[in-house]
Amino acid sequence: MVENAKTTVVLVHGAFAESGGWGPVIELVRAQGHQVISAANPLRSVAFDAGQVRALVDSIDGPVVLVGHSYGGMVISKAAAGADNVKSLVFVAAFAPESGDSAVTLSGKFPGSTLAQTLRPVPLPDGNQDMYVAQELYRNQFAADVPAEVTRVMAATQRPITLAALEEPADGAQAWATTPSFFLISEADKNIPAAAQHFMAERATGEAVSIDGASHAVFASHPAEVADLILRAAQV
Repeated sequence: MVENAKTTVVLVHGAFAESGGWGPVIELVRAQGHQVISAANPLRSVAFDAGQVRALVDSIDGPVVLVGHSYGGMVISKAAAGADNVKSLVFVAAFAPESGDSAVTLSGKFPGSTLAQTLRPVPLPDGNQDMYVAQELYRNQFAADVPAEVTRVMAATQRPITLAALEEPADGAQAWATTPSFFLISEADKNIPAAAQHFMAERATGEAVSIDGASHAVFASHPAEVADLILRAAQV
């Protein structure tokens, strides 16, 4: 159990990242007195990953703000459905799917994503594939506004996602339809085009903050803005 004096903020990373990448955001949110948990997202399938995050949320006493980056938005949208203690959702350059949407279909809904050509598959024993961003292409694709010395580490420590997870459609109720939702939009995102992020934010009628020039790794390049939006969501 996590006993908290204030709201607990649960951070869910996406593909090609890992839980430690939220570090600067964690410090800023904790400085305001909130508990923070940076979940280890398995990146195996939307349903499985959402189940893991939901189990974590269910173990927390008190209100939760659930935050997802990128594919993590697919996960929190499902994990929070029917969770009484989730007070708000924050989508950080993230997917907010309707039932039937996948990461692949949403990122391709508008032009601008160059992710596909940077991916390198690793065949798995079960016939699936783990997808990595080629390390030499990582900074330009994922984190162009993050210092090179930081992105070298990010590229080396990236967590792969299965191809099946990227192609898996959302299923059933999605929490953003009934839960106050906040969106941080990265205007220079090469993974999820900004137009797609705006579309999802408008569909959800959520509060949106847009950052000009921000890459997909906005959590690393603009931690103060990300933390500010999370803190606003905590006041709901």
